[in-house]
This record gives sequence, C-alpha cells and structure tokens, in this order.
Amino acid sequence: MRRSPSIAHFRAPRTCSGKLLPLALLALLLLGGGVAAALYAVAHVGMAPRQVGPYLAQRSAGHNGMIEGAGRKLATTLAALDGGAAAAPTLPAWNVGAQDSARPMVAGHPVSVASAGGLMQALAGARPGDVITLQPGNYRFSGLPFIAASAAGSKERPITVRAERPGTATIEFNLSEGFLVTGPYWTFENLAIRGACAEQAACEHAFHVAGRASGFVARNNTITDFNAHFKINAQAGSAPDDGLIEGNTLSNGAVRQTSQPVTPIDLVAGSRWTIRGNLISDFIKAGGDGVSYGAYAKGAGSANLFERNVVLCEHKLRGHAGQRVGLSLGGGGTGVAYCRDQRCITEQDGGTIQSNLIASCSDEGIYLNRAATSKVLHNTLIDTAGIMVRYPESGALVDGNIVDGRLRAEHGATVQAGDNLDTSLGRLFMGSHPQRALFRDALGLDLAWAGAVARRSGSSSAAAPGTDLCGASRPAQPAYGAVEDFAACLRR
Repeated sequence: MRRSPSIAHFRAPRTCSGKLLPLALLALLLLGGGVAAALYAVAHVGMAPRQVGPYLAQRSAGHNGMIEGAGRKLATTLAALDGGAAAAPTLPAWNVGAQDSARPMVAGHPVSVASAGGLMQALAGARPGDVITLQPGNYRFSGLPFIAASAAGSKERPITVRAERPGTATIEFNLSEGFLVTGPYWTFENLAIRGACAEQAACEHAFHVAGRASGFVARNNTITDFNAHFKINAQAGSAPDDGLIEGNTLSNGAVRQTSQPVTPIDLVAGSRWTIRGNLISDFIKAGGDGVSYGAYAKGAGSANLFERNVVLCEHKLRGHAGQRVGLSLGGGGTGVAYCRDQRCITEQDGGTIQSNLIASCSDEGIYLNRAATSKVLHNTLIDTAGIMVRYPESGALVDGNIVDGRLRAEHGATVQAGDNLDTSLGRLFMGSHPQRALFRDALGLDLAWAGAVARRSGSSSAAAPGTDLCGASRPAQPAYGAVEDFAACLRR
C-alpha cells in the first residue's frame, strides 16, 4: 500500500512513444526471470498486468508455436497476478440503484393508461403538469422507429411518466430506440424497461434524450438489455442540459453482439448533468474495438457530476475478451460534428467523479481523456487497472481515493495528486493488492472495514465531498474512499 504524495503535481511526458518495444522487452524479462530489469520495464510501460496480458497474447497469436505458447502462458500468469473473483459475488442489499419502495404521488394532472396504445396517445397529447401513470401490466412496442416524447413541460410543471409502484409496469421495446425525448422537462420513474429485440444490435437505447430536452429526469427505473440505456446528445444546434439520472439499475443479461457503443449512460455535449446513486453492471461489447464504458460524459460539455454510483464492469458476465472501463470524463473522444462547440478542444471541463464504487473492470476504473479542471474525489476502486489521466488538455485534482491499481498520467496530462491510497505497478506485477486487505471481503463487495477505519488525517474543503456512497455525511477527518460505514449502504 502506498499514499500518493500529499498535493504533489506530476506531469506525464508529452511524447507519445509507442509501447511495442517496452512490452516486448517486458515479456522477455518476465519470462526470463530478470526481476530488476522487468520492474524497470514495468514502470516505463505504465500498464497494469490485466492490460499487458491480453495485449501480449494478441501480439503472439499466429507466430510459431513456441512464441504463441509463451504469450498465452504469460497472459495467464499476469491474469492470476492481477485478477479478481472467479465467480459473481452475491450483491449486497444496496440502497444504491432502483428500490422497491414507492415514491409519494406526484402532484399534477393525473392521466391513467393501461395499454401500449393508451400510453402512446397520452404521450402525444401530453401537456405541462400531466402525470401519466401506467397501470400494472406489460406494455410492448414493435414496428416503430421510436416512441416520441416531444411535448414541452416546464420546470414548475414537468410531464411525468411513472408506475405507481416500482416494477409493476414493464415496458418491452422491440425498437432501435425506446423513448425519443426531444421536449424539455420530462420525468420517468418506477418503470421496468427491457430491450426485446431478436438481434441485440437492434436495441440501441431505452432513452434517447436529444436537442431541447433539458431538465430530463430518470429516477428509480430498472433497465436491461440495451447497448446504451441512456443516449444523450445535441441536435439541431441545441444540447440537453441540467439532467438527472438517479437511483436506476442498469444492466445486460448477455454480452452485446454489436460494434456500436456499449455504454449504459452515453452523455455527449450535455452540461450540468448529475448521475447519482445508480447501479450499473455487465456492459460487455463483443464487436468492433471491444471497448465499453459504464458511463461517460464527453463532447465538450461541462460541469457534469458522477457521484455515489456503484459500477461493476463484470458481475454476472465474466471472463470475456475486450476492455471495460468504469467511469470516464472524455470517453474515447468525439467526432467534431457531434461536439457542443463543433471543436472539442476539451472533451469535458469542470467535471467531477466522487464517492463512487467501481469494481471488476478489465481496464481503467476511472479514465480522463482531454478533461480539463476535473476532480476525482473519494472513490473506491477494487479489481481495476486504476486511474488514468491522459493528454495535455487534461488536468485533475485526485484526492482521497482508494485505488486497487495505479494512479497514472500520460501524454502531457497534469495531476494534482492529493492524499490517496494506491498501488505501485511493481507491487501489482508481484501480485500484491494491499488495498483489498482494508475490507472484510473486497472481491465479494463486502466493504466493511477489516480493522481500523482507514481514515485521513484531514482534507481540504475543496477536496471533501459532503456525503459518501451511502448518503452519510463525511466527518472532518473522513475515511479514504467512497464509504464511511458500509452498514449504512444496506437496506433495512
């Protein structure tokens, strides 16, 4: 275990030299037992074992039997050094994600619907203040491009679509897009929504929030089997801002057989969105580049916030090829035509990632790509490669985190590293994971402290978020990571 230097600044080299030679050298040294030289190569490469192993296996494939066998052997060895739980742990009874309890009745003009046709009629005729309540049952939609939600609500009188009790109304979309929301101030809550396409690639989004659809709210929904459960983007010169995605459970029951983006919350060009208290899991992409994200904000938006989420890159779906990243400011970048400013000099400005639990990721737990003036505060990362900040446009305050992995800047990024608990690459390549020992069963997602609370000596007000993952107020001397007292995270 190590503490990153207290408020130290480090800047990655601006040169973007390739990693082929260092990786090849590292492979030879590891196989040959040159430990000291191998550790030097490890530091130069900067990749965690879970990232190096698949790369070497891929590079050695197709060569002669000895090279290919050595590549597979080394990949297996590195996976064993860096790997997590072999089987899916039983999830705790989180108070994160969709809950069974009913929310109070929303004030407004009640509109009751009991069929798919009735719902479409209510949406088409919606007015500010309508509360459209789905009676218990199944609502299936097919043969359409999308279900339009285009009327305009207002901040004082939003248009609400809900079930009286969570999970009693199930919506099945055999559509590329489910709800296409282009009007401002729509709220959706307590719904169970499932992608029901014969081909997975055909079910793109449960919600597509576009253009003028500012003030969108999704709360306490359970949404499964989509490539991007929420897709948010600009349209016709307008970007949807000030949205809230809170307390939802987002997952997939199978690997997504698609080359399209697989990201449960895909936020492009929007600003001032809050992504809070969601449970996000099993977002694995089989096609294309094989890279997927739990959630990201990109496309030149600003002031977006990810807080108090639980992101499990792999839970029930495990051991598949590809790279899974937990949370990101910047994602994999944005085409200029889709950027808020038609430039994307930065992918994000002033974004914050705080008080999240991120686990079981084959790649980075947190990734910042051209993300200026970012804050990464009091997160707990278990069984991930760690935190990566990349490119000269990126600058980040990283403070108070528990990182079962390494903290690294690359290609000119600047990191103000405060008081974190992270792990050196050398220890990772020796199979040492001291951060896991802080908890009763880290890989089993039991984050009760194994001994004394890993408490900080203090923190600046700028770097101490007000509440932890469980919603508890942080004391003046906070614990490292996302959780003060794990018992507060459990439903009672």
